[in-house]
Amino acid sequence: MTLVTSAAADTAVPTPTPRRMLTGDRPTGRLHLGHYFGTLHNRVRLQDAGVETFLIIADYQVLTDRDVAEHLAEHVEDLVLDYLAAGIDPARTTVFTHSAVPALNQLLLPFLSLVSVAELQRNPTVKDEIAHSRQSTVSGLMFTYPAHQAADILFCKADVVPVGQDQLPHLEVTRTIARRFNDRYGRVFPEPEALLSAAPLVLGTDGTKMSKSRGNAIALSATADETAKLIRRATTDADRTITYDPDRRPGVSGLLLLAAHCLGRAPEDIAAEIGDAGAARLKALVTEAVNEHFAPLRARRAELARDRAYLHGILREGNARANEIADRTLREVRTAMGMDYGV
Repeated sequence: MTLVTSAAADTAVPTPTPRRMLTGDRPTGRLHLGHYFGTLHNRVRLQDAGVETFLIIADYQVLTDRDVAEHLAEHVEDLVLDYLAAGIDPARTTVFTHSAVPALNQLLLPFLSLVSVAELQRNPTVKDEIAHSRQSTVSGLMFTYPAHQAADILFCKADVVPVGQDQLPHLEVTRTIARRFNDRYGRVFPEPEALLSAAPLVLGTDGTKMSKSRGNAIALSATADETAKLIRRATTDADRTITYDPDRRPGVSGLLLLAAHCLGRAPEDIAAEIGDAGAARLKALVTEAVNEHFAPLRARRAELARDRAYLHGILREGNARANEIADRTLREVRTAMGMDYGV
C-alpha cells in the first residue's frame, strides 16, 4: 500500500492530487488533541486545497463496544462542534451520520462475503478495540467493524483517507475488499490511499496512546483550567533533567512532543531549554503552549454551541447529499453483481 505523508505545516496537496477524501469518527465523546494532530488538521488542509471532502459520524459503530449508546445525540453534536471549530466548512465538506444513509449500510453484506472470518479476527485494530472495550463479551458487530469501515469509505469512492498509524490495518481491509470486488464483478471501486500525518503518535497523560476510552485524553474543548489540571497529573519520571527519549522516557517525551506540535519547534530543542528545571517546569510550559494554541478554536466552539439548530441543519444537508451518492453507488454494485432485476 502506498502511504501518502504530509507534514503538519505543509500547505500543498500530495501528488498525485486526491479527488475525494473520506474520514470520520465514532461519537463516543469529544475529540482530543491526538485527533487534532493525528488527522483533523489534515482534513482541514485537504478541504482548503479543494479536495471533495466527506466526514462520517459513525453512530452505528458506537454499538460495537458499548452496551448502550449513552448520550449519543449529545456526542454527535459535540463532534460537529469540534469539526467546525477546527476549520471544517460545511459548504465544502459533507458532514453526515452513519445511521441516516441506508444504502451505505447495505454495502456491508456483499463486502463481508469478500473477507474471511480469520482476516477479520486477526485485524490488530479490532484486537485493540476489544482489549479496551467496556463489555464483558464481544459482539458479532465488532468483528464486522473493518468491513463496515470499508463501506463508509467506498460508498463515495474516496481515493484518500487521512488516518493515524493505528488505523492502517483497517484501511488495508478496505483496499482488499475493493480489489476483490473489482476482480470478481468488474471495476467499481478505487483502492484508497492512506494520508499519514508526519506528526508522531500523540501520547496521553499516562504516557500511552491518547484515547477517550483510556481516560488519558485532553479534549479540544477543555478549558484552560481543565487542561492545566490534566497536565499536572501527567506521568513523568524521577530524572530531573528533561530529555527527549521516546523509548526510555515516554511520559516526558510525550509532553515534549505535545509542546512541540503547539509551538512549531523540535522536542529536542524544548528539552534543552528546560534542562534540569524538572517536570514542574516542563508541565508549565506544555500547559501554556496548549492553552495558547487552542484558545481560538475553543472560542469558536463556544460561540457555535449557542446555535444547536445550525448544527442540525448541517447534518440534514449532509445526510441528503450522502444519500444521493450512496444510492447511486448501490445501484452500480447491484448491476455489477447481476442483481439489477429491472425494478
